[in-house]
Amino acid sequence: MFGFGKKTPADAAPATATGWLARLRQGLDKTRAQLSGRLGSLFGGGRRLDEAFFEELETTLLGADVGVTATTRLIEALRGRARREGYGEAAQLRTALHEELLKLLKPAEQPLDVGSAKPFVIMLAGVNGAGKTTSIGKLARLFQNEGRSVLLAAGDTFRAAAREQLLAWGERNNVTVIAQESGDAAAVIFDAISAARARGIDVVLADTAGRLPTQLHLMEEIRKVKRVISKAQPDAPHEVLLVLDANTGQNALSQLAAFDAAIGVTGLVLTKLDGTAKGGVVAAIAAARPGKAPVPVRYIGVGEGLDDLRPFVADEFADALIGT
Repeated sequence: MFGFGKKTPADAAPATATGWLARLRQGLDKTRAQLSGRLGSLFGGGRRLDEAFFEELETTLLGADVGVTATTRLIEALRGRARREGYGEAAQLRTALHEELLKLLKPAEQPLDVGSAKPFVIMLAGVNGAGKTTSIGKLARLFQNEGRSVLLAAGDTFRAAAREQLLAWGERNNVTVIAQESGDAAAVIFDAISAARARGIDVVLADTAGRLPTQLHLMEEIRKVKRVISKAQPDAPHEVLLVLDANTGQNALSQLAAFDAAIGVTGLVLTKLDGTAKGGVVAAIAAARPGKAPVPVRYIGVGEGLDDLRPFVADEFADALIGT
């Protein structure tokens, strides 16, 4: 285990808002490249609004993994706007597309408040390779930058490499990691919560082993982990974060449905947006539950740096994705 200590000012300083916006735009380069060329030709050159325009726009949005439901909502909204405003040229809808995308994304923007309990217990889940352990390290830094104390629970007991990776993140962030050489994931996390309560820690980040929704015995195991957490602290876990790799595109929706049915997902971390042209999947997620509030997108990741995981802000994302 690693103890607590003070970070140097340079190490502790959070990234500036300007720096983050630049990294967000850079991180979404591949998705924007997928969209910008097509949108430029669609909305430029005095093109008339006709059925061929809407069909091409639909194809463009689907190609960026915006998804069928979200794309249909956007196209219908733009058709309605064109009729109401009497638009005749495609260029007149460019700003409207940004506004409708923002309207779609905004309900998914719900910042996580970790100050409502002490310790505030966050359980992280996801498939293998989604980036859970790395996200935990980055979240630890984010909460430390907010002045909160953090403890990590190495609940991925299937892979020794995962435990070692989390220990490395603990050392890097100078926070305690509760880990065992082997054993039951639920027991490790139970011990971590007990330690956090005894030490007055603000936030517990509990890692779990990666698993596929089709691995029914592992899905039952993660249900057990959640039950044990509630025994360690009756109101916990206070947040169940599902970590999704943006590269999976529309498969993220099936992962969300499966994990939500098993453990009741309360928020999402979307990673690796910088490595994919499928950044539009955020819109697909926002539209995934018609008639119901979307599962909040709490954080998005656009790089490997410690400060490259930040809270999701719909305005920033829409601007970085398609501009105005």
